[in-house]
Amino acid sequence: MSFSQNIYPERDERYDVTLQQQKWLPCTVEISRTNHLLKQSVWLFFFLLLFEGALRKWFLPSLATPLLVVRDPLAVWLIAVAWKRNLLPSNVYLIGMAVFGFTGLITAVFLGHGNLPVAVYGARILLIHFPVMFIIGRVFTAHDVVKIGKAMLWISIPMIVITALQFYSPQSAWVNRGVGGDMEGSGFNGGAMGYFRPSGTFSFTTGNTLFFSLLAPFVFYFWLQPKGTSRLLLIAATLSLFASIPISISRGLLFQVGVTLIFTILATAKNPRYIRHILTAVIASFLVFAILSNTEFFRTATEVFFARFESASDDEGGLKGTLVDRFLGGLLSAVSESDNQPFWGYGIGMGTNVGSMLLTGDREFLIAEGEWGRLIGEMGPLMGLGVIIIRLGFCSETAILSYRKVLAGDMLPWILLSAGVLIILQGQWAQPTTLGFSTFMGGLILASLQEPYKLRLRIDNNASPASA
Repeated sequence: MSFSQNIYPERDERYDVTLQQQKWLPCTVEISRTNHLLKQSVWLFFFLLLFEGALRKWFLPSLATPLLVVRDPLAVWLIAVAWKRNLLPSNVYLIGMAVFGFTGLITAVFLGHGNLPVAVYGARILLIHFPVMFIIGRVFTAHDVVKIGKAMLWISIPMIVITALQFYSPQSAWVNRGVGGDMEGSGFNGGAMGYFRPSGTFSFTTGNTLFFSLLAPFVFYFWLQPKGTSRLLLIAATLSLFASIPISISRGLLFQVGVTLIFTILATAKNPRYIRHILTAVIASFLVFAILSNTEFFRTATEVFFARFESASDDEGGLKGTLVDRFLGGLLSAVSESDNQPFWGYGIGMGTNVGSMLLTGDREFLIAEGEWGRLIGEMGPLMGLGVIIIRLGFCSETAILSYRKVLAGDMLPWILLSAGVLIILQGQWAQPTTLGFSTFMGGLILASLQEPYKLRLRIDNNASPASA
């Protein structure tokens, strides 16, 4: 069975029909309460991902530690219900991750660091969160993905307000309070000119960057498909996206928005009828930039951002160091040095922050800062490279399927892929927020590949066409 077949649930063609083609068919819509509950749970996963940091920093600081894994019980419940309803596909990716996850758990305890809680914490990444990606792809459709996109547009407005307040406020301010109510602040001292990188509603600045990285595909998509979307809301979200780049002081966000823009241009090149929409988006972008440039807060943020960009580029050796050594160099060195690692690795979970705290009492990178280096160091060259190959294969096949959608006139999966492909391939899954965004983005990509307006219908033989 091919990968694309594994994405979708088994369907009985007698009952699964398209409303537009079968409007005459006498039938009664039959909504599964369990599937509806699964959809609501995916929405809960989404909101917990966005606001878990806010709970840990501002509202429930005393529960900061357990809230770190607040999405884990929900993920376990999703897997249990999906398994019971036969919604969890059987494919090489899920089977492979399960084999490596269970094997890594055993080898970590008996041949690695020997700490069971650390091993369980590390194995949950492969055994719990990775399958949720496919469950989202089964439960959601493209129509649901569009709803998530519209929610992102609304949320981006208060998010940029919070981010701006953090940027201009001292670290002692309430809005900058750290995890557990830490008065030293949640801003990351990786900015410039005395400014800290803001974290938004997240526990660390990485989450803020990932939020706006996910916002970018929806902003570009809705400019191409504006029907059903408020133009004022879209303009406000576009303002938020552009303002977030300098305020976040994140070169990664600038790079990611650029990648999404390139993907969008490639998609419109295959669909010339969208040229008018892309020109509208370009004009709107120039207007947005002109508006922002006339504001003092944007000019200050831009100066800080470019100061950070120049200093970091100098430290890393210019553009080559920033993009090549930092990205490809880290990936290639992890593979080339894999023969220097123990065959079974040092033990799954050891490369995570939680693992380092439990093993040494300090938060540090015990194995490697890069994701591929962590995987190979934790699980050894055989299993570590196996997990990398699974992630690479998943990204390759979703890219192929998304490109086929572009050729068929549907650009949503392809544009979403621009934000998800890098984080799924080499994002730091040891960090809970990054893991959550990777899981959710992957699920959205899979869901967007589904047919958007499918409903399961129960044939009513006693009804007449006129009554339908």
